[in-house]
Amino acid sequence: MPELPEVETVRRGLERRLKGRVLSDVEVRRPDLRFPLPERLAERLKGRRIDDLRRRAKYLLFDLDDGMTLIGHLGMSGRMNIHDARPNSVAPHEHVVFVADDGTTVTFQDHRRFGYFDLIETGALDTHRYFINLGPEPLGEDFDGAELTRRLTAKKTPIKAALLDQHVVAGLGNIYVCEALFRAGISPKRSAYSVAGARAERLVPHIKDVLNDAIAAGGSTLRDYVQASGELGYFQHDFRAYGREGAPCRKTGCTGIVKRIVQSGRSTFYCSTCQR
Repeated sequence: MPELPEVETVRRGLERRLKGRVLSDVEVRRPDLRFPLPERLAERLKGRRIDDLRRRAKYLLFDLDDGMTLIGHLGMSGRMNIHDARPNSVAPHEHVVFVADDGTTVTFQDHRRFGYFDLIETGALDTHRYFINLGPEPLGEDFDGAELTRRLTAKKTPIKAALLDQHVVAGLGNIYVCEALFRAGISPKRSAYSVAGARAERLVPHIKDVLNDAIAAGGSTLRDYVQASGELGYFQHDFRAYGREGAPCRKTGCTGIVKRIVQSGRSTFYCSTCQR
């Protein structure tokens, strides 16, 4: 599943082409994806101007000029493909087509159909079921060591599981949690409450750095992910822990080997020598 850096990369690509543009046409080719699509979605979007294009956690938010927001989620394999003009043919698994007034066309392609869209009033976002219980944005100014400490203090789960909990912090996924814990020298098996305090203060900057580095690299391409421009991300070439089972630790002076364990059904990669 695309994680925060991948979704942010897609958002930036869409923003460059769609912000301020009017949707001259919208085509919905099926009534549902992961969930049923909003009724009369194409009709309700046609003629609307996209005033802003934001991200919350792993969601794309298209703010429209009528006070509504289109919520988009890429699911496991969804892609937002940008074309300079409307394609003459229909590609496989293209379910929704957005055409702007300058001809720019964005197609939502999803062969697994785990992605979804919703359309709600912009002012109701914070209380919507997708967002009401989300934790802070990890790249936001209000996410710091004190805030993470507050959210970890009573948690007895491993820190890896706690950071994947969207109620603790929004948008983090398996890859970037592994990478941030490695950079911070914190074992993924350590109890979350024991990270509160000094370790949380050390961890937060590494979370932000990993995410920013990944965004700058266009995200990580492992299976289905591509940027909205069609380019692949390349942060996977800079992984220091994720996917490196059996390889030497990349931390200077460490002689350990990267190990793989399974936590909550997900692979965790770490160095037991320098991550304590």
